[in-house]
Amino acid sequence: MNVYVHFPFCRSKCTYCALHSRAGSTGQARTEYVKHLTEELAALDIAPHSIETVYFGGGSPALCDLRPMTEALRRLTAPSCEFTVELHPLDVSDDTLFMLEDGGVNRISMGVQSLDDATLRHMRRGYTALEAERAFAKIRRRFENAGIDLIVGYPGDSSGTAELARLGSWGLAHCSVYSLILESGSILAKQAQNLSFPTDDETLDKIRDVAALLRSIGLERYEISNYARPGRECAHNMAVWRGEDYIGLGEGAHGRRGLQRTESGNIETVTPEQDETERRIFRLRTIEGVDASNRPDWIHALDGFAAQGLVTKHGGVYRLTERGTEVCDSILLALV
Repeated sequence: MNVYVHFPFCRSKCTYCALHSRAGSTGQARTEYVKHLTEELAALDIAPHSIETVYFGGGSPALCDLRPMTEALRRLTAPSCEFTVELHPLDVSDDTLFMLEDGGVNRISMGVQSLDDATLRHMRRGYTALEAERAFAKIRRRFENAGIDLIVGYPGDSSGTAELARLGSWGLAHCSVYSLILESGSILAKQAQNLSFPTDDETLDKIRDVAALLRSIGLERYEISNYARPGRECAHNMAVWRGEDYIGLGEGAHGRRGLQRTESGNIETVTPEQDETERRIFRLRTIEGVDASNRPDWIHALDGFAAQGLVTKHGGVYRLTERGTEVCDSILLALV
């Protein structure tokens, strides 16, 4: 079993974000939210010590007092459970890190997004690249399994080779590298006509540069947007991509158990055929690839992509090539 818990609270809305979030919330609202989550967790039928991964995402989870949730999870998590919490650089303090460590958290993902100060200001992140670096250094003193997120393709982002090279001294165990999506309803979408965005080719070139830098410091790509040192791949995300069940708690959280899909408390039941496709298709995003040996409808399409150099084939298992990772969405669309 795997558990994802969504905390929607933010200091302010980042320009690129269109996710469900609550900016400028009160302490009382956050306390009530955690209380509700804790009660919801207690009502679930989960065997003791059966949860293999927990992921607290956001938003900024650490704006809340997480101790009621971490205490409730203590008897449910397996001894080897990977317990991740996302942190905003402004959340990083000795008190917060102690609270997380004491609550069983053993993995941190910090959202940096850019190493260019002007871009960080435009994103409304509230810190500089140097402040993010210092925050991560503080995390690394307590958590060896820690990584960051970066966004590539933001208009005007001038972080280049010199800035990226600084990451070599950070001690990263993991790095997620996302290409910017101009989300409808985001602040950035409303500003778009007055901004100059990089072309797709420029964005792909930048992703290649980041990937090369990460490889040079020991992080290998194990999923389209994710790089890690060997053994530090995010177990929670891998469980989702491999098609395992996961419980989603909180506003905006998705879950999957059997044929049921949940979103913010709403339940939908899918067909066995839909379930099988959903659980298998996203394996193609990972370095493990997808076994299509019993899916003749997939084999024809994937063999065509293999002829184009977008996937490789080993027995019945297909894996993306480097070029294939750049057009993965098109490949997935051909399979559904």
